[in-house]
Amino acid sequence: MNAIILSAGQGKRLLPLTEDQPKCIIPIHGQSILEWQIQELRKFDISPIYVVIGFGATKVEQVLTKQSAQVGIHTLYNPFYGLTDNLISCWIARNEMTKDFILLNGDTVFESAVLERLLQAPPAPITLVTDEKLHYDADDMKVIVKNTQLVRIGKTLPLETVNGESIGMIRFQDNGPHLFCSAIEHRVRQPESLKLWYLSLIDELAQQGHVSTVSIKGFTWAEIDTPADLHHAEMLLKPFAP
Repeated sequence: MNAIILSAGQGKRLLPLTEDQPKCIIPIHGQSILEWQIQELRKFDISPIYVVIGFGATKVEQVLTKQSAQVGIHTLYNPFYGLTDNLISCWIARNEMTKDFILLNGDTVFESAVLERLLQAPPAPITLVTDEKLHYDADDMKVIVKNTQLVRIGKTLPLETVNGESIGMIRFQDNGPHLFCSAIEHRVRQPESLKLWYLSLIDELAQQGHVSTVSIKGFTWAEIDTPADLHHAEMLLKPFAP
């Protein structure tokens, strides 16, 4: 199984930390966010790993070359990173989506149990990892789930209908890669695709009945967008630091 990590963005909400380096290489307890992700993927022999890069690409590549065992890690450059959202990063990586793979946002850190739960989830074309909490805000990628089936996903869903959030990790298997790539190829031909999240396609596929979910409630993970998020991630990952 492959993994694709979307790490082309700068992470402007973390300025000035990201003034001259992308968010994915900000260090947490001695290693970058990206290295934390690769460390966990390797524990489950997921290879090759493709990292979509853009802002600060050379610095990301330097971080990757410092790893003691870099076999199976490849970079894919998104030259449009400053003009587009992450749907285009998925389009850049489409040729690596021909078999089962894990898609991972470049700002999500997690303990091993999260990935293990996803890999052990029942077979489904597309499986989205979700968590639950008491309250959701405007920035959360909210979900509506019914009997483990994803009904809708988006940031603007009515709060009274929401019962979870996406953590930024998805498994594609069987015909899932084909479904996703076909949706990408169709949407990328439309002008609005430049400013879309790839999860807008997952929302469409969910409405067609193709997307299942797996809950990792109680496990450790964090999405890093702001300085407060970074501090929270540092606290959560301290017990797992090498």
